[in-house]
Amino acid sequence: MGTLEALSPGAVVLVGGGPGDAGLMTVAGRAAVEQADVLLVDHLAPAGALEWAAPGAEIVDVSKMPRGPFTPQERINELLITHARAGRRVVRLKGGDGFVFGRGMEEVIACTEAGVPVRVVPGVSSAIAVPALAGVPVTHRGLVQGFSVISGHVPPGHPQSSLDYAALAASGTTLVVLMGVANLAAITEALLVHGMDATTPAAVVARGGHPDQEVVQAPLRDIARAAGAVRPPAVTVIGEVARWASEAFEEEA
Repeated sequence: MGTLEALSPGAVVLVGGGPGDAGLMTVAGRAAVEQADVLLVDHLAPAGALEWAAPGAEIVDVSKMPRGPFTPQERINELLITHARAGRRVVRLKGGDGFVFGRGMEEVIACTEAGVPVRVVPGVSSAIAVPALAGVPVTHRGLVQGFSVISGHVPPGHPQSSLDYAALAASGTTLVVLMGVANLAAITEALLVHGMDATTPAAVVARGGHPDQEVVQAPLRDIARAAGAVRPPAVTVIGEVARWASEAFEEEA
């Protein structure tokens, strides 16, 4: 679903809510929220978007908070299917884009296997939007020709980590780290060990798109220490483009 078509009873629509400010959602995403009978909502979904829901809509909190309230993915899948089979118009609202570390495809597969119609409204990924809100372009002509988006959910060397940090350090791309606050020291150390320049600019943007957005800047060797007080959600940008990071970008523009 990439247009303003009507939601069908008994169907599920996966809506990417963007980086935090409801105003950054797509028009199609807002239309889906307005038509929903049931909304299953993550903690990173834009809270302001819930004001668009119909008065009788049911809002179900299915947050997955780090070291906090946690709804298993299997339970979320079950709720999507149960509500759809009851003939409701179901919207799954999450932050960013549901297909960028959002487990959206797992929900598509679960619905499809259950015979439940499912559509997708892409969202603005925080991997690109949050740096932009701090004045950081992930690419820039004549400076960098690409960017790599990685999950920092597990540290380098962890059995579940599939990332090649030597290749990342030598890639010549901007590195954008999502879900990396807890492991930032280990991630930066791995990049340094594999030869990335210690003076490479880096920035951590916390609560991007919210009124209390916070930006911390430092060279790669110091960024983990400088951002030690930062709490999730936050996006880390490593590369020459990070030198432009600014908390006051919106006012300066």
